[in-house]
Amino acid sequence: MTTNDQALRALLGERELGVLATLKRDGRPQLSTVTHHFDAANDTILVSVTDGRAKTRNLRRDPRASYHVASEDGWSYAVAEGTAELSEVARDPHDAAVEELIDLFRRVQGEHPDWDEYRAAMVADKRVVLRLRVARVYGMAR
Repeated sequence: MTTNDQALRALLGERELGVLATLKRDGRPQLSTVTHHFDAANDTILVSVTDGRAKTRNLRRDPRASYHVASEDGWSYAVAEGTAELSEVARDPHDAAVEELIDLFRRVQGEHPDWDEYRAAMVADKRVVLRLRVARVYGMAR
């Protein structure tokens, strides 16, 4: 890994918001601003998404995705490319999908004031964890 790759991955870890790009059926990008956690140890971007939304349907059809983050001033940026994996849909407040969503929430925001309420919301929303394993990163690090 080059020094530039390390700097770009550091930027992925510094920012909480980014833009997820998936591929529509016609090949054009579908872009969504989302909150993420960069798991540096596993070189993976983690995002909570809703089953049935465009980005999730696109990833089920074609798992290739890109993820863009920018520095606060916008002049540094990183784009991570990879192949997405999706967890099972949250179907029970105590299933593995909900446990992974709780872990992701804690990594991004800390403790929730009411975990029972959170568990129920994840099931009601049919939430899924997107895991984007970084295969390549490019951009401009300052």
